[in-house]
Amino acid sequence: MNEAKRIGWAISPGLTEYEPAVAAMEARAAAIAAGEAGELVWLLEHPPLYTAGVSAKPSDLLVPDRFPVFQTGRGGQFTYHGPGQRVAYVMLDLRERGRDVTRFVADLERWIIGALGDFNVKGEIRDGRVGVWVERKGPGWAREDKIAAIGVRLRKWVSFHGIAFNVEPDLEHFSGITPCGISAPQFGVTSLVDLGLPVTMNDADAALRASFERVFGATENASPP
Repeated sequence: MNEAKRIGWAISPGLTEYEPAVAAMEARAAAIAAGEAGELVWLLEHPPLYTAGVSAKPSDLLVPDRFPVFQTGRGGQFTYHGPGQRVAYVMLDLRERGRDVTRFVADLERWIIGALGDFNVKGEIRDGRVGVWVERKGPGWAREDKIAAIGVRLRKWVSFHGIAFNVEPDLEHFSGITPCGISAPQFGVTSLVDLGLPVTMNDADAALRASFERVFGATENASPP
């Protein structure tokens, strides 16, 4: 991408309430579609909450009264957001990127896998299981744990929603849902810190930005929407 089309990169400190964030994200996506604003990646953390994607099954909400639950238009099923998890809302114009949704999702996966690689973690994708997974093995056992979720939506070829990258969330909070509808005991949830890595949110942000630029192009500092 040329210098004039650098992608905005914004980070909100502290915790950002979900509904105002979604409203701001959708407004920015509409402005991008109208040619009134540039592309933006917005990094933030939410207070503890569950969101239900368009494929969510009510039975996968195991503890309905634990945290606020929000219906959302993104793809996917139930997921958890909370402190220690880096949410990145990705507002990119796919009219400028080939109008290829499959490639776009694959690029999101490559972005996360590249960031994990900066910490010597091997992230992998699996057919039929959206997101990025980490294999874990020990004497007599093996499992695969999800370390990042992906859920996006397009409107007028502009993306919104995005990824949720587990840095150091309270993993017990995932027990209130069946994450992404996957309940088999050999599949779970992990984070960078759960893997034994002393990674801060700033460390994760730096890795995410470097990997994003390798996949999508140059960024520049921007204000949250």
